[in-house]
Parts: sequence; structure tokens; C-alpha cells
Amino acid sequence: MSHVRRCSRTACRQPAVFTLTYVYADSTAVLGPLAAYVEPHCYDLCAVHAERLTAPRGWEVVRLPVETSGGGPGSDDLEALADAVREAARPPARPEPSPGEPVGEGQETLRRGHLRVVKSDRGEQRPPHHPNG
Repeated sequence: MSHVRRCSRTACRQPAVFTLTYVYADSTAVLGPLAAYVEPHCYDLCAVHAERLTAPRGWEVVRLPVETSGGGPGSDDLEALADAVREAARPPARPEPSPGEPVGEGQETLRRGHLRVVKSDRGEQRPPHHPNG
């Protein structure tokens, strides 16, 4: 007996064919092929609700192509979904400073919410010596 997953939308009885995943850190919603198993923080959607999907202002929706061969999600589909989530989570590339352009005090290496880890652009330096300290 096969268990058909249903759309996560309230009162919808249609079979799910897509999985919606949110990447909150990047304000991105990724809509891809139905995941192989139910994830607690993902939402299964039917074709109608997936087509009508909108995101809040400032969010981006990434829609992955889905094959309609009827064979269910394959490993390539799941890898494409994982790659799209990783790509959405990657910080944007920074342009290289041109010669003669002033360089900032440090380079951001990690960001978690409003906190940043900054690596100094300079080599190891001793703190300045204060005659009174």
C-alpha cells in the first residue's frame, strides 16, 4: 500500500508534487521536486499551490525545474535542490579593490545575524605601547 503525501496547505487534499524549503538567513524560498522523505521544516505543495507561491517583500523565490516523467524524485533532483540551497546561502562575491583604492580595516569572514567575525588585513602587529600603561 503506497502512502501519497498531501499538500501542506490547509484543507487541500491534492497530492504533493513539490517541496518548499526556506533559507531564512538569505531570505530565500526554494521550490523544487518532492523530497524523498518528509522533513520537519519543509512544506510539500501540490502543483496549484506551488504555481501560486509568492514570497514576502525582499525575499527571493528559487524555482528548480522538475521532470514530469512520473518516476518520482531522483538523486539528481535532490542534489540540485541541495545545490540551490547552498548557492542561495553563499555570500555575494566582493569586487577586488582597484590599485590605489583605499582598503578597509578588515575582511569579514563569518556573519551570524547582526554579528560579524572580521579578520585583520594587516599582518601580526603588536598593540601600541602606551607610556602610562
